[in-house]
Amino acid sequence: MIHKTMAFGLLTVICLSLIPIQAQKLGRRSTWEAKINGPDANVPGARISSIEPNSPLAKAGFLPNDLILEINGILIKDSNVWSDITYGLRASVKTEIKALRNGKSIERHVVFNALDKEKHEKLDTYYEEVTSAYGITQRVIITKPKKVGKQPAVVLIGGLSCSSIETYSGRRGTNWGRTIKGLVEKSNMVVMRIEKPGVGDSNGDCSTSDFLMDLEGYRSAIRYLKSKSYVDTSRIIVYGSSMGSALAPVLANEFDLAGVISDGTFFKTWYEHMLEIERRILSFKGNTESQIVEKMNQYYIPLYHGMLIQKKSYQQVIDEYPALSAYNYHDPEHMYGRPMAYYQQLQDFDLSGAWEKVKVPVRILRGTNDWIMSSFDNKMIMEVLKRNGHKDHLLYEYPNLDHWNTIHESAKDSFEGKSGEWDPGTINLIIGWAQEIAGISS
Repeated sequence: MIHKTMAFGLLTVICLSLIPIQAQKLGRRSTWEAKINGPDANVPGARISSIEPNSPLAKAGFLPNDLILEINGILIKDSNVWSDITYGLRASVKTEIKALRNGKSIERHVVFNALDKEKHEKLDTYYEEVTSAYGITQRVIITKPKKVGKQPAVVLIGGLSCSSIETYSGRRGTNWGRTIKGLVEKSNMVVMRIEKPGVGDSNGDCSTSDFLMDLEGYRSAIRYLKSKSYVDTSRIIVYGSSMGSALAPVLANEFDLAGVISDGTFFKTWYEHMLEIERRILSFKGNTESQIVEKMNQYYIPLYHGMLIQKKSYQQVIDEYPALSAYNYHDPEHMYGRPMAYYQQLQDFDLSGAWEKVKVPVRILRGTNDWIMSSFDNKMIMEVLKRNGHKDHLLYEYPNLDHWNTIHESAKDSFEGKSGEWDPGTINLIIGWAQEIAGISS
């Protein structure tokens, strides 16, 4: 039986999701225009390494080696706070900065410059907003070929991290960024992206927003895209990468989308997924099989069982079992920059069931050197689709590709952070799939 308080809360969320909410006007994001090292160990503050000439920080009198302690009264106590502050940096408003220089306090008000927006030849680029049922206004970026009539579209759903999906000028080169840029500029389709809460121009706080908040933001964006007069709603394809690849079938089912493209996906529960990752990492680090069994049983299984099954924070689990502290590389309340609630909700979410219900064409890309997502998970998806009578599905395992769209000689090289190579064949494959499903020529 559902408690009436719980039922009221569920009804409220359902009603909110049905009511169009007027988006707030979002401010434009900014950057420090400086190299700044975030907090190290348990010492607060972010130290300036270098500052660009004539930048707002330079004009305000800040110097290399200054230690920034507070931004708008918020103490920079750890890397998560620093990330939130950096993602939340906005242009054209006064930002109060408190710093230390040679043991003396410095306080200044700085107005940062707006980051240039994307520009693409032969494309219209729109920076717009949607507000989710959680009341969070998020940035939506839509690119559209310069032609009339209804056009097919791709919805891009990124991974779980708090990194931006924007390809603005000056962004440090990443192969994920190249993948986004290639999809936008070469697909000849409308492409929509949405920033997570607290990322890019979006309101909110990425380090505290959870899985359900992210999902509701994606839902709001897809509803918004389907309202556009220039979009052929019968030819909208969802392309998901990493965490987004597991959400792609969920969204395709809910919104009757035309196809699913998943890049670096998984199938099993997050508990199983994390144990598999830890086993691979132990192997990369040279542990014997007996050592791996011992460490999995004594440390990693209790650690993740406590967090994901018993719904505790890492710190609570470690307080109860101090021996785990030597094997935990996550923050007390966060994993990969997201809160414990994110993963606890994810653990309970039926991702596998969504794959089971997919009716539209499915294309899956997995790199053979992807040590984050297992080959077996991808093959399980193929088996489930086949078992349920699905007629149009394909898994392609791309030689030497890792989880970050980079070519490596081995998965261990990727794990160790060695430099790899960009292969444009990956995005060309994704674009080809999207155009095939949409029924358009390249």
